[in-house]
Amino acid sequence: MKILVIGNMGYVGPGTVSQLRSTYPDAELIGYDMGYFANHLTDAEFLPEVKLNQQIIGDVRQFPAGILEGVDAIAYLAAISNDPMSAIYEEITMDVNYRSCVQIAKMAKAAGVKSFVFASSCSIYGAASEYPKTETDTVNPLTAYARSKIAAEKELAPLADKNFTITCLRFATACGMSKRLRLDLVLNDFVAGAIISKEINILSDGTPWRPLINVLDMALAIDWGIQREASNGGEFLIVNTGTSAWNYQVKDLAKAVGQVVPGCRVTVKTDAPADKRSYQVNFDLYKKLAPDHQPKHDLMATIQELYSSITAMQINDPNFRDSKFMRLKILASLRENGYLNENLSWTW
Repeated sequence: MKILVIGNMGYVGPGTVSQLRSTYPDAELIGYDMGYFANHLTDAEFLPEVKLNQQIIGDVRQFPAGILEGVDAIAYLAAISNDPMSAIYEEITMDVNYRSCVQIAKMAKAAGVKSFVFASSCSIYGAASEYPKTETDTVNPLTAYARSKIAAEKELAPLADKNFTITCLRFATACGMSKRLRLDLVLNDFVAGAIISKEINILSDGTPWRPLINVLDMALAIDWGIQREASNGGEFLIVNTGTSAWNYQVKDLAKAVGQVVPGCRVTVKTDAPADKRSYQVNFDLYKKLAPDHQPKHDLMATIQELYSSITAMQINDPNFRDSKFMRLKILASLRENGYLNENLSWTW
C-alpha cells in the first residue's frame, strides 16, 4: 500500500498521518506540502513527519506527475484554509483548493491511483439554519473558501469510475488539539480566550449554528475514505462528515467552554446583527456508510484537552489573535520578511 497525503503539514495532517500509520503499519506513506506552517509545532514531542517514509516540499500548483508512480490512494488536504485567508487570496484559493485538486486527480487517475479523498467542507451550506442540511440540499456558499470546495466537488464527479473511487468528505468545522494547533477556529479560539483573558466575548448575537468535529475524528474519516469500496456509497461520493450530536449554536459552545475553564465569563452581544453563516447539518449518511469510523470524541472532552494543552504550553499573550497561531498571520509574516511573493510562492 502506497498512500500520498497532500497538504500534510497543517492542522489536520499530523493526526491523519498518525492514523494512517496505525491502520497501515507497513504502508509507504508520503507527504507533500508547501511547508508554510511546517515549523509551527505545538505540544509536539517529535516531528509528526517521522511517521512518513518520505516528506516532499512542493507546490500543488506545480505538482510533478512522477510522484504518483505506484501510489494507491491520495488524501487531498491542501487548502487556503479559512474565510479570512480566502478573502485576501481569492484567486490563490481557487488555484489551490479547486484547480490544482482537480488537475492532480486527473493525473492520479491516469497513473492508476485507485482512491482519491478530498477534504471538502460543510461551510458550503452557508446561510442555512432552518433545518439540518443533507447532501442533496441546495448549497449557499458565502465565501471564496466555500465556493472553491463546491467547484472542486463538481469537477471531480465525472472523473470517478470503477477503477477510480472519489470520496468528498464535507467536514464539519474542525476543532481540538493538533501538533500544529490553529486558534483561528471557533471552539479553539474560545478556549484560548477563556484561558488568557478569563472572558469570551461573542461578537455576534450567539445564535448561528455550527457543526463541529474533532480533528482526530477527521483523520479517522480520511482513513475510511481511503479504504472505501465503490459498493459502499458509489464510485463518486459526497458525504457530510461529522455527527448530528455536534450541531451547536455559538453561544452554547462558549457556555460549554465556560464550564471547563475556571473563572471564565461569557458575554453575548445581543444587539449585534445576525451572522449569516449559520447552518445545521445532517450526518445520517456518514453514520450509515461508516459505522466503524464514527466520531469518538465528545465536546466536553475536546474542550478539556484544549484547556490542558494550551495551559501547559503557557500561551498567555492577550493578542494571540495576532500571533503565529493564526494561519493568516503566518502568511503575512512570511510575505513581510520576503520569504513569500504575492503569489504565495517561495522566493528562492
